[in-house]
Amino acid sequence: MSEPGRRLVHASGSTVPLFYVLDVLTWPQVQGVVAIAMTVATVLEGLRLSGYLDLWVYERFTRDYEANWPAGYALALVGATITVFVFQPLVAVPALLMLTIGDPISGILSSGSLEVKQGYVLLATFGVCLGIAGLLLVPPVPAVLGASGATVADGVKPTIAGYVIDDNLTIPVVAAAAMQAGLILV
Repeated sequence: MSEPGRRLVHASGSTVPLFYVLDVLTWPQVQGVVAIAMTVATVLEGLRLSGYLDLWVYERFTRDYEANWPAGYALALVGATITVFVFQPLVAVPALLMLTIGDPISGILSSGSLEVKQGYVLLATFGVCLGIAGLLLVPPVPAVLGASGATVADGVKPTIAGYVIDDNLTIPVVAAAAMQAGLILV
């Protein structure tokens, strides 16, 4: 498995939310792109998991625990799809960038370990995510809550029936929900 390659794939996911920020795409277009990507990922993962598709990219980019479970990229698209259709752009865009920028930085700092992340890694993740929210003009309380949510989602790997729920699914949803709660509070 190529950890640098996984990080690059993660970071490439920034293009769609950044195209929104740069007014290249409208919000409905962002939703459409994400929906199409989710559809393609669902088909690819269905074929991969059923044994009908075995591409070199799967060997290179999937982790051992993803052999019989949806791969991280598919779970990222599930999280992104939920985020762009449930939340407004003010919180959805930074939440997506917390996944595509904050999570790879966290992974680099933790040396690819899937174990419990050290405090300095979580602090760095929080700082990066807070910076993302601040740059996108999220008000302070929602920004802190969103960065906190992304950090907790990055640091906690829930397991259901023996399967690890990848933080690619949880980071954008938890971060966006926390920011939305913060907007309601203030």
